[in-house]
Amino acid sequence: MKISPQWIRDFVDLDVNYHQLADDLTLAGIAVESVNGEGDETIFEMDITTNRPDAMNHYGVARECSAIYDLPLKAIEPQLPKPSAAEATSSSDLSGTTEVAPFPIEIRDEPGCARFTARIMRNVTIKPSPEKIVRRLALLEQRSINNAVDATNYTLWEMGKPTHVFDLDLLEGGKIIIRRARDGETLKTLDGVERKLTSEDLVVADAKKPVGLAGTMGGFDTMITDKTRNILIESAWWDPVTVRKMSRRHGLHTDASHRFERGADYESTVLSCNRVAELILHSGGGELIGEPVDVIARRLDQAPLALRLSEVHRILGKKLAVAEILRILRQLGFELIPEPGEETEFTVQVPSWRLDVEREIDVIEEIARLHGYDKFPNTLPAYIGSVVELPDAPKERKLRASLLALGYDEAISSTFISHRDAEEFSSVPVIELANPLSEEASVMRTSMSPGMLNMLAYNLNRGSENVRLFEAGNVFEADGKRTAEFKRVCMGATGSAMPPSVYQKVRPLSFYDLKGDVETLLSAFQHAGVEYKVDAPDYYHPGRSASAVMDGEVVAQFGQIHPEIASGHKLKQDIFVAELYLDRLLKHSLRTPRYEALPRYPAVERDFSFIFEDAVEFAKIENTVAGLGLGELRSFVPVEIFRGGSIPAGKYSLLLRATFQSGERTLREDEIARWSGQVVQALESLGGTLRTS
Repeated sequence: MKISPQWIRDFVDLDVNYHQLADDLTLAGIAVESVNGEGDETIFEMDITTNRPDAMNHYGVARECSAIYDLPLKAIEPQLPKPSAAEATSSSDLSGTTEVAPFPIEIRDEPGCARFTARIMRNVTIKPSPEKIVRRLALLEQRSINNAVDATNYTLWEMGKPTHVFDLDLLEGGKIIIRRARDGETLKTLDGVERKLTSEDLVVADAKKPVGLAGTMGGFDTMITDKTRNILIESAWWDPVTVRKMSRRHGLHTDASHRFERGADYESTVLSCNRVAELILHSGGGELIGEPVDVIARRLDQAPLALRLSEVHRILGKKLAVAEILRILRQLGFELIPEPGEETEFTVQVPSWRLDVEREIDVIEEIARLHGYDKFPNTLPAYIGSVVELPDAPKERKLRASLLALGYDEAISSTFISHRDAEEFSSVPVIELANPLSEEASVMRTSMSPGMLNMLAYNLNRGSENVRLFEAGNVFEADGKRTAEFKRVCMGATGSAMPPSVYQKVRPLSFYDLKGDVETLLSAFQHAGVEYKVDAPDYYHPGRSASAVMDGEVVAQFGQIHPEIASGHKLKQDIFVAELYLDRLLKHSLRTPRYEALPRYPAVERDFSFIFEDAVEFAKIENTVAGLGLGELRSFVPVEIFRGGSIPAGKYSLLLRATFQSGERTLREDEIARWSGQVVQALESLGGTLRTS
């Protein structure tokens, strides 16, 4: 939001330059993100946290300046003439209505509206606002409308209280009613949109119809125009939850709803009403009719808090002077009353504009930030012991280092995904968010793949055609009334297999490149054996996906994303994704590197050409040969595969190469022949047929 430091000077006599002011406010927790413009045109871009609606205005920031620099804060005191007393003055009580008043107000929904204040003005001239008001609103990028409407906007930005003005002559029935809308009622709001109301909507109504959406936007049919002569000024306190739900339901976020959703100042309704009246009188003349009509349906008195100086010193780790503590809190509007007979304990009355202060620790935080966080000495808590590394840390570190070495960059995606993605990428029970940010982020992720696809799409849409990313994180699933978390690593790749070079042709990434990367990662762990099976989830491309089974347990699934899924995520390239199940993989120890001298004796190679059924996978062939326990068999790898021609349908020809070598002596021909015979018998036991030509 934008704040004018020149406007702040109306309330505090500052003697610092604007850049120093911005730094001091930021250190006190009222963050100034940037300073733009010069002189009287200077504007602060502020980042006010949602718990501080009291600081979302110039007077609130001025109050902070008063406490920071120990300067007096000038009060907002509207100077109004005595109203023409032809009509009776108003009365206020907790019954939710005023009967003797210039304009009766009836509150029928006490939970939604705790207080409603109104003033009547007659014979007002509607015209452009004075130059000062127009200029200040323009600095805040607010469009000037007319002197009456501008008075409400000026008051909003000055003291943070949203108000509204109605054309009095367009209100029917001679009274205002605060009630829930009736199903089917409609209200055309100031933005020109006809809105269909339900019983969940809280409205300001006259005797016949709704004339405003409470705390959000006024009605079109009662707005101020050049023809307006008589005005009703409204200032109320609306329930934050009611306004928030209503604003979301109608897709209508306004400056007023932004503040009411966070909690407005209950005690400022009369003051803000008078301030609007003062501004209108100065610019458009007219006369006030009666006193403010102030209807209180229920009180919002904040409970006093206890403050112990011993607790202040314990929490802050520094002994502050009592006078400094009292000065800070009183300049922020807190009232401190010493406990009888106690000099170190106080009862604190929280000001009505500080709804975020609920506990003693909140008061201590106010003391700390205004005293200055930079003034506290740096200390470390006492600790006996040593840093203990988590058991799986070395394994995770090895995985991360390997992925970086393979050319993958680490990235982070959202933990939340949509229902559609949850159903598409997993079948486990999902965990619904009670208050989701959007439909696209309504459940906890059950798979890392949706986030990876979004990150790949983000890069591709910005011209990066060769992308390799990985993410380490948790996935979640509902386990009865509990939540189960599982560690995962997700890899995503697309584009070229190797960087473009004048020495080699560009080759697109393939399934086997991804499989090689997965094999590299799994090779870092001790295991009896790894098999690669063709079964994989439906979101992978059939025939270009697999699962890795380590010692009988699936530890990874990988492959090319199905083209239909990729198209749904607006991905136009082949996308390859792997997901490693760390909760299973990390059960295995890291493989310890071992030095072994190169053999001094020659190796002998033997080739075997076999015909196998398509159902016989190489993993089964490899495990069968490994089961022979031949110590001198150094490697056993496939060399060529062939289908078609003279090979019957449903079968394939596979050329296998065995390498025999001893580290102690030269192998004899009869030994090699014997071992080769054992290999042939093992392969024949799988249904293989040895080819002789």
